[in-house]
Amino acid sequence: MSESHPSVTVGVGALSGLIAAGSGLAVGELVAGIDVEARSPIAVIGDRIIDLVPVAVERWAINLFGTNDKAALLIGIFLTLIIISSLVGVHTLRSTRPTKGMLAAALIGLAGATAGTTGRQGGLYGALPSLAAGLTSVGVLWLFHRKVHGQTNSTTSPDFEGGIDRRRFIMTSVAVGASAVTVGGLGRVLQSRFRIAGERASLVLPAAKRRLARAPLDPALQVEGLSSLFTPQSRFYRIDTAFVTPRVSATDWKLKVGGMVKNPLTLSFDDLLARPLIETDVTIACVSNEVGGDLVGNARWLGARLDDLLDEAGIDPNADQIVGRSVDGWTGGFPVETLDGRDCIIAVAMNGEPLTPAHGYPARLIIPGIYGYVSATKWLSEIELTRFDQFEGYWVPRGWSALGPIKTQSRIDTPRANRTIDSETTAIAGVAWSSLHGIKGVDVRVDDGPWKPATLGPEQAKTTWRQWWVPWEPTSGNHVVQCRATDGTGITQTEKRQDVIPDGATGFHTIAVTVRD
Repeated sequence: MSESHPSVTVGVGALSGLIAAGSGLAVGELVAGIDVEARSPIAVIGDRIIDLVPVAVERWAINLFGTNDKAALLIGIFLTLIIISSLVGVHTLRSTRPTKGMLAAALIGLAGATAGTTGRQGGLYGALPSLAAGLTSVGVLWLFHRKVHGQTNSTTSPDFEGGIDRRRFIMTSVAVGASAVTVGGLGRVLQSRFRIAGERASLVLPAAKRRLARAPLDPALQVEGLSSLFTPQSRFYRIDTAFVTPRVSATDWKLKVGGMVKNPLTLSFDDLLARPLIETDVTIACVSNEVGGDLVGNARWLGARLDDLLDEAGIDPNADQIVGRSVDGWTGGFPVETLDGRDCIIAVAMNGEPLTPAHGYPARLIIPGIYGYVSATKWLSEIELTRFDQFEGYWVPRGWSALGPIKTQSRIDTPRANRTIDSETTAIAGVAWSSLHGIKGVDVRVDDGPWKPATLGPEQAKTTWRQWWVPWEPTSGNHVVQCRATDGTGITQTEKRQDVIPDGATGFHTIAVTVRD
């Protein structure tokens, strides 16, 4: 018997491989709809890639794609699967012995199952969708192989040519493809019952025991291009390690407080809302934020004080680290000494509305003055008291500092870097933030001219950013614009350029602008 089937074109083989892979993914989606803990093959593979990718690659992705890094990864995964499944299909159908191609499909499913059991959300439910996907892909490849090679000696069809009944092949492809679409759609419908959009929309939050004064008039309404006083949730940056946003119902949500405490606690969401809630204005930032970057945002948060909760639990005097753990297994730890009176909270709302799923619904940690990579746990499920010499959070073993105090920074929002503008009076404007000391002043310099003080916007709190602006009458030609901030203690941010690793970038934000004649 011949070892190959040369009459099977590359297109036929590739199409068969793509349909087999699509059918497998569809069945994986269906199985993922069985239980909220089950996740699709794409989701588990995405999470494992995020966990295993080198820090340099992670930084490159954030710098290149920003908050669209997950979408870029999803596209990359699909393109890779398209290439691999096409090659597997061609090899399987062109060979009279499909064992190797089918084995490759099975190994891909096994790889997904392994990723589902060994990742941060590992478990049996993590393996089942990928195993089902792999077995389905193997079955579909076998079906196509049989259709092609079982017709080699048939001449009964008028469409028979070169050993392949085209009509039967097309009919089989359409039938299998349609079935895959139906199964995949059913899987998505089943998974939709885990979504919490309706629950969130109907959630009524209690009034804060400590309410803040109404926010002042936003200078961004008068200074074009200036960041708003509060950053809307829809535009608030999102940097996390969850490839697929966790689906957490407030009805089922539990918060465990344990570790080095005298009285371990478990709270339901209703228990959390029954506690005295406070409002607090806090700017949070990502440690990956480059000088002048947009991975920073300001919001009015609503939540329960963390220090009150931990006082009830009774912190062991030997504990020096508070660890937040997410439902997806992510961890971030910060010093116990952070409970120094600042408004550290378990937040349930931002800017007057419940947290969105992307920002941690139903509850997350907000710790003023500390970068999010060690503090801002979203989808919070557990708080553990421990020691820095006994436990490291998710990012620390990957080369980031165990401590992450936010550094004083300032950013030029307008004019935009590397843009050409008209030679009319405009404003140089932006925002500046410090760790816990607030902003005392911002200076702006054009080319090699003197530093000029900017007008400062309202100070909401020492923990928030402050808007600033200065009028500018630009002359034609190329210009370089810089800004620098001075915190509330009188210390001006350093001009020295430092990379984001290991504990945040430093340096003056500097932009180039061209002014038309």
